Amino acid sequence: MGHHTFDADRADALEDDSRYAYLSVDELLGLFDFEETDCVVDLGSGTGFYTRSVAAHVDAVLAIDIQPAMHAAFEAFGRPGNVHRVTASIDGLPVDTDAVSAAYSTMTYHEFVSERALDELTRAIEPGGRVAIADWSADGTGDRGPPLAERYDAATVAEHLREHGFAIDTADERRETLVVSARYVPPSA
Repeated sequence: MGHHTFDADRADALEDDSRYAYLSVDELLGLFDFEETDCVVDLGSGTGFYTRSVAAHVDAVLAIDIQPAMHAAFEAFGRPGNVHRVTASIDGLPVDTDAVSAAYSTMTYHEFVSERALDELTRAIEPGGRVAIADWSADGTGDRGPPLAERYDAATVAEHLREHGFAIDTADERRETLVVSARYVPPSA
């Protein structure tokens, strides 16, 4: 699982408003019931294209990206004061256990998914915390985004999350992308 990261030399392409055809800000925000005090994690924040919109609705966003060059691009495009850039991989989230209210990934799940990354997400998110994954679908045409061989379908993403303690709310396939939303339900003691 997990294949490659987006080429930071092409960071400008991530600031293209045509991305909203695949996932609008309203759709992303609608997957959550944010509180102003929430600490949210953007899993693979890139240039902050979606992060800037989420930041307006929460106390803090941890913008996780493995590439320092993406953080530099984020800064150049404008970083809200409540967004904290963190250079790390998803399989080693530098946050306390149960410290995160919500997490989301926009078009990066295929880049980071692994057992260890999903274990880290489970560890970091608080009981009842929400996760949303929007990514390029294996059922798409492949005209845009990563090669089809590097993609997952919504059912597979939902199964990955379910296996790590998440109750699935939605698992939708669209013409080129997927959206899966879930809530963490820790095992009963």
